[in-house]
Amino acid sequence: MAAHATMIGQLRSLLQLTQTEVQIARIRVAQARTDAVRKELTENAENAERRTAEITRELQRLGGVADVVSPLVGRVAAFVKGTFEQAEPVDEALLGDLILEHQLHDRATYLRALAEAAHEKSTSQLAERLIGAHSATVEWLTTVLAEQALGGPPALRATPFQAVAGGVTRAVNYPVRFARDQVNRALGRVQDTGDQVRAGVTQVAGKAAQFSENARDVLVTGRDASLERAEQVARKQGDSTTASSVHEARARLGTLHASELPIADYDKLSASDAANAAKQLEKVDDLNKVIHYEEANKNRHSVVSAAQTRHAALAQEIAGIR
Repeated sequence: MAAHATMIGQLRSLLQLTQTEVQIARIRVAQARTDAVRKELTENAENAERRTAEITRELQRLGGVADVVSPLVGRVAAFVKGTFEQAEPVDEALLGDLILEHQLHDRATYLRALAEAAHEKSTSQLAERLIGAHSATVEWLTTVLAEQALGGPPALRATPFQAVAGGVTRAVNYPVRFARDQVNRALGRVQDTGDQVRAGVTQVAGKAAQFSENARDVLVTGRDASLERAEQVARKQGDSTTASSVHEARARLGTLHASELPIADYDKLSASDAANAAKQLEKVDDLNKVIHYEEANKNRHSVVSAAQTRHAALAQEIAGIR
């Protein structure tokens, strides 16, 4: 009887956590960066819904009272998590998702042991399916985090709050002296800005609103040209560290020239040829250059997808998934 009651207790916990998983997956769908990621997250939410139904049926079979509270608790937990993670960078939110999936996986493993000891074949089979599902999700989240760590385009877009939080997190990890200097300069800019605002908030806002698309293009073009020139000067002066940093910035912005890409005659290649060439790349940095360049220029989905698939494979190797 004790084992039976423990199984019911674990099923109730799994039901609540799975309801949280459903809601989190729905939140992540809105953050998906590509259609492929959006589709995968939508399927995750639908699969979690099905697991919720399976767990509920198994609870009822074992004589557990139908629980109308757990689903509500799961939704509330997801809402709280989604709200508080707005103060975190997106990678911290993903790490939170990973913790949830590990807990689901571990509870399902425990449930399987309980079911086998109690000779409950149906419960054991359910636990086995849950273990498989959560193992796959843990692998996917680990891959996404590894891709992000390797500098690839993230699978999820940060919300405005998370983008700010990410910048703050990076700032506090800088060397103390550099951070102090940055803060001092920022305070100076804030003070200057405050003076300007007091001189005429309406006038400044009006001018900002009048920026045309052409004006923004000019600014971007000027930025790109300045970065390229800065890299050239740094290399000429033998400052390889600065040159590499600027080159990386240009790569992330997608503003490298086609001749700087790791694929020869890139702009002359058809979508299928470019995709095949991307699949052959062996270095993460090379793939990052291709992905950012393609998205900033031709934006051919088949090419981006092929490069990201290859990027994910390399990330899995580094993360030890395969």
